Amino acid sequence: MNDLIQLLPDAIANQIAAGEVVQRPSSALKELLENAIDAGAKNIQVVVRDGGKSLIQVIDDGIGMSITDARMCFERHATSKIKRSEDLFNIRTHGFRGEAMAFIAAVAQVELKTKREGDELGSLIQIEGSMVKKQEPVVFQGGTSIAVKNLFFNVPARRNFLKSNAVETKHLLEEFQRIALAYPEVAFSFYQNDMELFKLASGKLSKRIVGIFGKQYRNQLIVCQESSPHIDIKGYVGTPEQAKKTRGEQFFFVNNRYIRSNYLHHALLNAFEALISSDQHPFYVLFLTIDPKHIDINVHPTKTEIKFDDERTIYGVVRSAVKQALGAHHVVPTIDFSLDVNFTDNWDNDNNKGHEVSTENNYRTFRGPSSLNKDARGWEQMFQQDHEERAIHFDPEKEKQGSGQLKTFPSKANSADISTEKPAAGPGKTFQIGQAYFVTQTSSGMLVFDQQATHQRILYERYIRQLDQSAGASQQCLFPQNIQLSPADFALVMDLKEELNNLGFQLTVFGKHTILINGVPTDIHIASEKVLFEEMLEQFKHFKDELSLGRKENLARSLAKKTSIKKGDQLKSQEMENLAGQLFACQNPNYSPEGNKTFIKLDLNKIERFFYS
Repeated sequence: MNDLIQLLPDAIANQIAAGEVVQRPSSALKELLENAIDAGAKNIQVVVRDGGKSLIQVIDDGIGMSITDARMCFERHATSKIKRSEDLFNIRTHGFRGEAMAFIAAVAQVELKTKREGDELGSLIQIEGSMVKKQEPVVFQGGTSIAVKNLFFNVPARRNFLKSNAVETKHLLEEFQRIALAYPEVAFSFYQNDMELFKLASGKLSKRIVGIFGKQYRNQLIVCQESSPHIDIKGYVGTPEQAKKTRGEQFFFVNNRYIRSNYLHHALLNAFEALISSDQHPFYVLFLTIDPKHIDINVHPTKTEIKFDDERTIYGVVRSAVKQALGAHHVVPTIDFSLDVNFTDNWDNDNNKGHEVSTENNYRTFRGPSSLNKDARGWEQMFQQDHEERAIHFDPEKEKQGSGQLKTFPSKANSADISTEKPAAGPGKTFQIGQAYFVTQTSSGMLVFDQQATHQRILYERYIRQLDQSAGASQQCLFPQNIQLSPADFALVMDLKEELNNLGFQLTVFGKHTILINGVPTDIHIASEKVLFEEMLEQFKHFKDELSLGRKENLARSLAKKTSIKKGDQLKSQEMENLAGQLFACQNPNYSPEGNKTFIKLDLNKIERFFYS
């Protein structure tokens, strides 16, 4: 019987393994940029076309490669970074596995040009699907140029899973930003479809941050620096006002290598406690320098996850450094002098201490009888008096004389100002409670509506219909407003342009990374079209990160959340009746798009059980 197990050819093995490293065009760009940095480049140019699907080219002025090295770099497990297993624990370069170039060459058409400084001629190598098509000398200025063309040309199924050009460009820009932030001393340029998106000169980190994210960050950066025997921290954190609901502008670098770490992110959020809400994320670019012996970067092929041998110490140092930076810039939470949060729990658990504190508070200010409080009316005054006040005003003789008298609760009926107007009864009577809920009376009881959840459901279904039917009406802006976006956000807006037009937004490109808002959807009462669009875009990114939603559903939910009636808004009777009627015309009136109840029903039997159960 023949043997069944056989050794796969290198070309097939590389295609299979490439899925771990080269997941999309941005993965290939990351590997090429890291190789350019490791080669000592001081000027790096990136050229992409069609979101990286047609072309990803990285040109650097590094040390270049010899003829032999140029051919060997495409072999699997061929690297110049390590020679022994002990070197894995002393790595200061980006690449070390010796797999990236082999994997990229297995799923793309690659053209390499390279030349060392002392050589007369450079080398040209062309590879398609791990097969060398051409290798010859070439005239080249020096350094290295690698062009990756037609990514996944021989893996159609993988190519079909790629997103639109705008989405892939967004991922390419994110990888580019991470490398550019890590090396501000290196000049970078980025060209998309022959259009320049970035031209970053070498300089300080603060200048690089402003060059990437915009001039609005110039006055929003707080210096963060801390040194300890185990780790050094330097970088910048943003002010609390700059915090956003979506992640994407948070960067941790360990030995200049970008990493993802929810554990360290939690440490930084802990430092911002009481300064931002729990669903917000502050901006930060922090560099951690640590002895490579204390970390393990060989956790995942993408090398964005590392392990520390003492995570708790790193957590504490990061939290302390950020807290100290915020304190040095007088960014502190508001202090409530009426409550010491550090001892509240202890007082609650210690009855004696709680009584002492209560007694001390009573001596601090003079308190007159609650019945003299002008804000308390009728029977409310009766329940506001505590036992001590009743003891002060207790008169046994008067109590004895009045024991046989009829006692009644104070009410409007017993007051001098008696209104002869009777409240309207019957279905259709509506009124608002706490500017958050409204009640409408029915023949069998009442319905209590959450005004924000109700309006969100109405708007959500309206926007879904407009997106499906491409029938969104628009109202022209009296004064069109322009919005300066980051390159990633600009690419996202361009990808959503058709859906935004269907909702009623009228947008035109107005310069580099700038759009002009000429119109917004009708029936939207807003003070600023710019604020509405920015908040909607931020909400869209938040839902995209947290939930698995389709593009139309995400966009409809985001716009409904930002344009709906909020808690605290005063409503007129006619507005409340219209909301109730429109809600029951929805396909799913019971719940808001986020899954919260829009209303509850209290029938007469349920109300009766509250009193006679």
